[in-house]
Amino acid sequence: MTVVHFKIELPRTYETDIIDITGKIESAVNNSKIKEGIVNIFNAGSTGAIITLEYEPGLLRDIPDFLERIIPKSMTYQHEQTWHDNNGHSHVRASLMGPSLTVPIHKGKLIHGTWQQVVFFELDDKPRIRHLVLTIIGE
Repeated sequence: MTVVHFKIELPRTYETDIIDITGKIESAVNNSKIKEGIVNIFNAGSTGAIITLEYEPGLLRDIPDFLERIIPKSMTYQHEQTWHDNNGHSHVRASLMGPSLTVPIHKGKLIHGTWQQVVFFELDDKPRIRHLVLTIIGE
């Protein structure tokens, strides 16, 4: 079994940016030479998420709107009482969505649906340069 690591640096992201990273992951899988296995995509940060979705304009608006309804910025968050940084909503949203995703690899290709992309979702209210870690395991 082989284990390969790659890093992806994303340019400065802003709250509710949703970035399609499928192509970057496919490139890393191809460069790894692993034909059968898995790739784990991990966001090294507590206010961003890795998810799958159909990367189309409607959902790119619907998902942030939905998050605002269930985890509004206007609420009082204890995190903000502790750190005075006004991003409690970002942490709660990220914990709901999750920092990582594992995708199968078969015959050297990511397994995903026709309309399914892997995306990074920025949830912090401050601009960030993000670093994603890929761990590719297999043969």
